[in-house]
Amino acid sequence: MLLKSTLLLAAAAASVQAASIPIIPGNLEPRQQRALCELYGYWSGNGYELLNNLWGRDTATSGWQCTYLDGTNNGGIQWSSAWEWQGAPDNVKSYPYVGKQFQRGRKISDIRSMQTSVSWSYDRTDVRANVAYDVFTARDPEHPNWGGDYELMIWLARYGGIWPIGQVIAQVNLAGRNWDLYAGYNGNMRVYSFLPPNNAVGDIRNFSCDIKDFFNYLEQNHGYPAREQNLIVYQIGTECFTGGPAKFTCHNFKADLW
Repeated sequence: MLLKSTLLLAAAAASVQAASIPIIPGNLEPRQQRALCELYGYWSGNGYELLNNLWGRDTATSGWQCTYLDGTNNGGIQWSSAWEWQGAPDNVKSYPYVGKQFQRGRKISDIRSMQTSVSWSYDRTDVRANVAYDVFTARDPEHPNWGGDYELMIWLARYGGIWPIGQVIAQVNLAGRNWDLYAGYNGNMRVYSFLPPNNAVGDIRNFSCDIKDFFNYLEQNHGYPAREQNLIVYQIGTECFTGGPAKFTCHNFKADLW
């Protein structure tokens, strides 16, 4: 993936003339509570934040995206995003996501658990996109949330032949599953991406884990400096390249932090 400009850049980005990409207004379905169709459209509540992140739309020749709050209950959140993008097939156009809200200044070594669960679906798979957890950490606890010193991704699906940054450096079993671990750099940021093995069949549409287990593995086996790194963002979404119109639905997402 590429760096994702998020909420902290929204004010600055909004003042810059955007590319002439039409935005399709969101028509709310009965179950939907909020439509976010504008650049960096934002909602927060129930301990979560939802962002219509269109950070890469200027590379598109045409397209649009709207992200919807569908509901919150029992400590979780339900949301969806509809999109269509054309042009520059190897460039991410958007990353609509939901993130867990938390107090800054928590070192990874001091976090005991990052338990999470998600269930999701796509209405089509003939697109270029993924579904992935995305976690940034940095030595500076006030690092802007568009990146960090390290990025940890857990890919639950990939469509259209897209690949993560870097090369496979290990095979590992975590959260009861086998993963190929890719490692590389996005600028100065070290990126670790866990993907199902290339011969694995199907998407992981219902998933639960403790993300701290993935950090523990990186610390014990690949020198990840957990005592120096602060949690910056803790989120899940879909990186959209090209295709559509497509609809991603997150039927329920929960994330905790202890």
